Amino acid sequence: MIGLTNALTLATEATGKVVPGGDINVPLWGWGAFIALIAFLLLLDLKVFHRESHEIHPAEALKFSIFWISLGLLFTFVIWGTLGGSAASQYITGYLIEKSLSIDNVFVWAVIFTYFGVPSKYQHRTLFWGIFGALVLRAIFIFAGVALLEAFDWIIFVFGGFLIITAWRIAHHDEGEVHPERNPVLKLVRRFVPSTSEYVGDHFFVKQAGKRLATPLFAVLVMVEATDVIFAVDSIPAILAVTHSQFLVFSSNAFAILGLRALYFLLAGYQGRFIYLNQGLGVILGYVGVKMIIAEWYHIPTFVSLAVIIVVLTATILISLKVSARQEAESDATAAPEPDSIPPSGRPDED
Repeated sequence: MIGLTNALTLATEATGKVVPGGDINVPLWGWGAFIALIAFLLLLDLKVFHRESHEIHPAEALKFSIFWISLGLLFTFVIWGTLGGSAASQYITGYLIEKSLSIDNVFVWAVIFTYFGVPSKYQHRTLFWGIFGALVLRAIFIFAGVALLEAFDWIIFVFGGFLIITAWRIAHHDEGEVHPERNPVLKLVRRFVPSTSEYVGDHFFVKQAGKRLATPLFAVLVMVEATDVIFAVDSIPAILAVTHSQFLVFSSNAFAILGLRALYFLLAGYQGRFIYLNQGLGVILGYVGVKMIIAEWYHIPTFVSLAVIIVVLTATILISLKVSARQEAESDATAAPEPDSIPPSGRPDED
């Protein structure tokens, strides 16, 4: 890890290029302390906050969303105090990119849980282990991505072009296109993993008649992991456009996805209200892709990227809520009976 960071620093000095985060050197004890912090937070969530499976109500989801988002934002000051202001701006920009892109992931989870008919009280446990697996997978993606950037200069154009294509795809994405039953991963699970036909509490595996069988909750977990891999392919290159520091990319990812469970229970029912979300995410990814491609000739300051992300995301949410509220009001007005059609008695005329 340290060797890769040093290699990036040497590459910067040799070529004169601006490598964001390339000079940030985090010692092994710093990595150990951060991983220990994440492990502690995961255990706190599983063994204290949600020791027993129960349905998460909006008020509880809001409380935990504020808690996790506050932790992610406060960690900016830890980065500032230990690694400097430039590193802090790179971290918070990466955090906001990941957080904004993860909103779409939340809505895909809602489709998966609805398709499988997962009881509300079992959804948190599934998401907990899904996010634990996501942390491991994203760590692999992050170190592989930085290694590719360090080894092949031209790969930055591949990442940038991929982000622009992804931006177009997301901006023109139809929510109705999500079909869990067509997912090849799910088909493989159902074909090769013997499973029960019904849920058995919040267990992923059970023993019946001397045989170890998976429950439908295991298939749900696999689907959650598979969707996160797809979203990570989009989001990791986006953050690598902001910083090449493995520590900043991983820490911003970790704090962003730690709060996804609470965000899911808070936002899952509001999918129809964020009608311009995909267009906003497309603008953000498109901007990041262009930033990555032109970095060879011009480096856009991190604070500019941070401002673009905040403005686009805020405008997208506010406009979406305003337009969806107006559409709801118009729909209610259309559905209401005409005043002239109701007789003075208050009852419809009978034929």
